Amino acid sequence: MIIRKVFPLTVLLLGFFISATQAQKLKNFLENTDSSFTWLGVDFTQARLLGDAAANAADIVDRHFAGINDVVINEPKKYDVAGTFRRTKVTYDVTATNKRNAAANKEALKSDNNDDITRLKPADISKLVKGIDVNGKKGIGVLFVMESMNKTGKQASMYVTVIDMATRNVLLAERMTGKAKGFGFRNYWAFSVHDVMDDFSSDYKKIKEKYADAKDAEEETPATPKKDTKTAVAAKEKETKKAKKKG
Repeated sequence: MIIRKVFPLTVLLLGFFISATQAQKLKNFLENTDSSFTWLGVDFTQARLLGDAAANAADIVDRHFAGINDVVINEPKKYDVAGTFRRTKVTYDVTATNKRNAAANKEALKSDNNDDITRLKPADISKLVKGIDVNGKKGIGVLFVMESMNKTGKQASMYVTVIDMATRNVLLAERMTGKAKGFGFRNYWAFSVHDVMDDFSSDYKKIKEKYADAKDAEEETPATPKKDTKTAVAAKEKETKKAKKKG
């Protein structure tokens, strides 16, 4: 009889422990600077290039997207991926991202529509991440999702995205802009990635405070319908919709 009473209590406590652990993934990543993470690179599959009518879209997709990811890896002193997130160590694996970039739609890359500068929403980032093959990796992955490269404005916009690779859930998607400069397509736009890294690092304390109370997305299985959970990337959208209804 004693065993029957204790066992359900043990299961209940274990359930609470697992739930609490899942809900702390983002907070743990931002605070536990002794841990490592995987740098997944810069995803250009949804990017739009504005103000550069003479650009060769085929050459950009075939060469320069991978080239930018190579620069980030090959110049760690300038592109301090680990330091951006207050780490001393990071694992680089841009294989899946480069493969996706190589298959990007060349016809859709160039744009003259200024609305494309802010074309992506948090839901778009979540959908994109679900389509990434992380090769069975677990732990935290970081991906920059390029939104727009505005040659006229000399800046790029992108989402700094933190991912739970086991579930491919987005834990954080922070939209940021970076200045572009330099010679040649690769170096010009790679500098915008460098600029965003610098800004993210400078704002690290503010970002920790911003997402301190954010809840991680609940893990999903194919048999389980999606639940309406308030995540770090969806919380603000939900609050905005409520405010509009009240007004």
